[in-house]
Amino acid sequence: MIKSTLEQVISEDLAEIWSILDNEEKRLVIDNFIIHEFKKNQIIYAEGESPEFLWCLLKGKVKKFKDGIGGRQQILRLHRPVQYFGYRAYFAKERYVSSAAAFEPSTIGAVPLKLVEDLIHKNINLAWFFIHELSRNLGGSDEKIVNLTQKHIRGRLAEALIILKDSYGYEDDESTLRIYMAREDLANLSNMTTSNAIRTLTSFVNEKIIAVDGRRIKIINEQMLRKISKFG
Repeated sequence: MIKSTLEQVISEDLAEIWSILDNEEKRLVIDNFIIHEFKKNQIIYAEGESPEFLWCLLKGKVKKFKDGIGGRQQILRLHRPVQYFGYRAYFAKERYVSSAAAFEPSTIGAVPLKLVEDLIHKNINLAWFFIHELSRNLGGSDEKIVNLTQKHIRGRLAEALIILKDSYGYEDDESTLRIYMAREDLANLSNMTTSNAIRTLTSFVNEKIIAVDGRRIKIINEQMLRKISKFG
């Protein structure tokens, strides 16, 4: 019964990869698939560690981050279900150059990367899947570098809010972001100080672009926010 339930979870949540594998490959994944429960802010892997697992976020939210000068944290990427992460360093034969932690209570599946490597040797379609994922992530990283280095503070914060909207969507009211972030986290995502993030959020509130209630952010004028993000 447990194995049958696990197979259902994997086939539903890993559907994109699942369709690429043959029956024997699917059996190997099922036999080696482990589900972990992480608490809010619990570290999944840390910078400097050797990569061992392909992680797949099944439920919750995960942040990939790097600690900078003075202990300041830079959020590099936010993951949503169902996304794979933690494998680039293994393919590059490196240790992790950043860390990953649960942004909220999260359920995450793990498959040994050695098994993934063995499957790739036998299945060219699986190899192309990871080539596509790595290439897409590289393009996103390039765009983020340009945004963080060329945009002013307003543009960077607007960009962060749009990323949150596009990644996690709205609550049932179709305006409140489905993720609640502390000001410090917003600042770390936007590459600015917390004080600058607070001032810019206040400016957006005064301009009636957003409304803020604690960590809940409601986007009132998405068109204007996207305009600021684009030209900021």
